[in-house]
Amino acid sequence: MNAILKRFGGRSQSQIPLLAAILLLVEFARGAALISFLPLYGTDTLGLTLGTVGAAITAHYLTDTVLKMGIGYLLDRFAIRFVVHAGLLASLAGIALLPFADVPWLFITAAALYGVGISPIWIVCLTGVKEENRASQMGVLYTIWLGGLGAGPIVCNIVLDHSSRAAYLLLLGSVLAAWVLALFISRRSESAEVEHVPLRRQLPVLKERMYAMRLLLPGMVLQTAVAGMLVTVLPTFATDKLHLTGAQYSLLLAAGGALTIGGLMPFGKLSDRFSRYRRWFLVCGFFAVAASLYALSFSGSFILCIVLAGLLGLSYATVLPAWNALLAAYVPPSQKGLGWGMLSTVEGVGGMIGPVAGGMVATWRGEPFVVWLSALLFGLIGLCYCFLPLSEANGSPPKSLE
Repeated sequence: MNAILKRFGGRSQSQIPLLAAILLLVEFARGAALISFLPLYGTDTLGLTLGTVGAAITAHYLTDTVLKMGIGYLLDRFAIRFVVHAGLLASLAGIALLPFADVPWLFITAAALYGVGISPIWIVCLTGVKEENRASQMGVLYTIWLGGLGAGPIVCNIVLDHSSRAAYLLLLGSVLAAWVLALFISRRSESAEVEHVPLRRQLPVLKERMYAMRLLLPGMVLQTAVAGMLVTVLPTFATDKLHLTGAQYSLLLAAGGALTIGGLMPFGKLSDRFSRYRRWFLVCGFFAVAASLYALSFSGSFILCIVLAGLLGLSYATVLPAWNALLAAYVPPSQKGLGWGMLSTVEGVGGMIGPVAGGMVATWRGEPFVVWLSALLFGLIGLCYCFLPLSEANGSPPKSLE
C-alpha cells in the first residue's frame, strides 16, 4: 500500500497515507456492519424485527448524510485530529451499545451513533487530495474505499459462521484500530495556511458556487438514487430472474468489484492526462452502465452475466475519478471542508431516496422493471453530459467565482 500511496507525495509531505489507512478500516467496519452484521445480529441474537433493522440502517445513513455539511464546517474551523477523534469516539460508543440494544429504539440509536464516525474521514481525505493529478489520486482513494467496503462483509460472513461474538469483536477492533491510528494525525492541519473565513462570509460564496453548478445538482442526486434503487433489488433479481445460486451471485459481485477496483487508478490517470475531454469519460461511462444493465436483464448465461458484471465495474471505474475531478472545480479553496461537506450531503440525499424508491417500484412492477428503469435513467444521465456546459470543471472554477 505504501507504494500506491506515494502518489500523494509521501508521508513526510502529506497525511493522506495515514488518513487512507483509517479510511480502509472505517469502510471495512461499515461494510461488515451494514451488509452482514447488523441484519443477522439484530434478528438472530437480539430478537428484533427486520423492520427495526431496516430503520437502524436508514438511521445510520441519515446521520452520515446530515452531518457531512456540519463536519465540513468544523474541518474549516478546528484541527483534523480533533474532528476525526470525536467522530470515531461516537462510532465506538455506538458499537459498544449493540450488545445491550435489545429494544428497537436503542438499536436504532446505536446504528445512528455509528454513522457519526463515518462522515469525517471521507471529507478529510477529499480535502487533503492535491489539485494536480486529482483524478489519479481519487482513483487510489476510491480503490481503498471500495476495497474496505467489499472486504468487510466477506470477512464478517466467514466469522459469523463460527461466532457472532467474534464478528462483534472484529467490528469493534476495526473501529478501535482506526481510532488509535487517528492519534498519529498531526495536530497541525495541512490547510493551516488557508484563511478561516467566518460562516456569514462563507455562505454567500458557497451559494454562488451552488448556483454555478445548478445544472449538475439534479444529476448528483439522480446518480446516487439510481444506484440505491439497484442495491434494493439486485439480490432478488439475481435469484428470481437470472436464476443464480448464492455462490454464483457472490462471484458476480466479486467480478464487478474486482474490475472496479482494478480500473480506478488507470482511468484516474487517463482522466488527468486527457482532462480537456473529461466529459467523455462521464458520457461513455454512463452509457456503458446503461447498456450493461439492460443486457444483464435479458442474460440467460452465467458466463455472460460475469462478463456484463465486469463491464459494469469498468464503467463505474471510468466515471468515479472523472466525476470527483469535475466537482473539485466548484469547491472554494478556502472552504474545502464546508464545500465538500455540502456536495457530499447533496449526493447523500440520493442515497437515501434510492433504496425506498427501488423497493416501491419493485413492489409495483417487479425487480426487472427496476433494472430497466435504472438503465434508462443512467442512459439519460450520459446523454445530459453530452450537452451540459462542463468546460469550467477542467481545472479552473467558473470565471465569476475566481
